[in-house]
Amino acid sequence: MEHDIAKALEVWTLQNLLDISIILGLLASGMAMVQGYYQSLEKHLSLRVSIEWWRIFTVLLVDVFLAVVVLVGYLALNPDIMADIKMAVPFYPVATILCAVALVLRLFYGGHQPGSKNFWRSLYLMLAANAINILGFTFIMEAASDEYLAKHPSAFWGYLKTHLRSNADPCGLVLSQATFYICFPILMAVTVWGIASAVRQIKTRKGE
Repeated sequence: MEHDIAKALEVWTLQNLLDISIILGLLASGMAMVQGYYQSLEKHLSLRVSIEWWRIFTVLLVDVFLAVVVLVGYLALNPDIMADIKMAVPFYPVATILCAVALVLRLFYGGHQPGSKNFWRSLYLMLAANAINILGFTFIMEAASDEYLAKHPSAFWGYLKTHLRSNADPCGLVLSQATFYICFPILMAVTVWGIASAVRQIKTRKGE
């Protein structure tokens, strides 16, 4: 009994983390897009120090949201966890990779600077990731319920629920494994790229 309760709590926590990370991805891209709004608010700040802090805050918040999305994505991209919770595969893992690349561009390749090439690249990557997550969340993770399908059978909704959900047995589990074998190495490669970029940036600054 205690084991069942602990397992249910674990699944509930992981599922909510995944759902929240999707929302944070939307917020991150939204905040990155509204640069004109930030500039209009700066006009109401009188002190130079407060303006600088405001600029740092608006940049940092996007990075924090993206970092959370990537960390939760890494946590969820796990064969055991994917089998326990409902995840849209390969939608969510692919979106996590896109957000990871966007984060590296923002942190180490000038993606913070509005108007720069890497700013737009990171923004497009975030928008693509959000579009993928919206499709996966709406049509797969939160597809028509079993109660609805019992009264209104649908081959469309039935296929999505039984083939593209990570915890759907057997088709979803098979696709989850295939997704893991492809997406996990890519996510690790992006992580290594980010670490190498950070090390190179540190060495460059020490040499100045």
